[in-house]
Amino acid sequence: MERLAKAEGGPSKTLSAPQKARLAGIDTLYKGKIAEREIFLRKRMTEAQASGDPDEIEKIRTQLQAERARLEEEREDEKEKVRRER
Repeated sequence: MERLAKAEGGPSKTLSAPQKARLAGIDTLYKGKIAEREIFLRKRMTEAQASGDPDEIEKIRTQLQAERARLEEEREDEKEKVRRER
């Protein structure tokens, strides 16, 4: 992280131990949320595959990608808030 800041020419800020712990907690929380949604939607996809509905399968696949991207973006936003704290 510090090397990236130096490469970009920005100020290098070392994270405190509590900040690092909060970042790890955020990662853990969002990994769980992502896994929960994937399990739920993959179950729905299996059901759609069993019924042979290609439109529903594609709809679920798209929803899975969108929710994963949304949760990853939320995770990065939360982590950025922690990084900005002084």
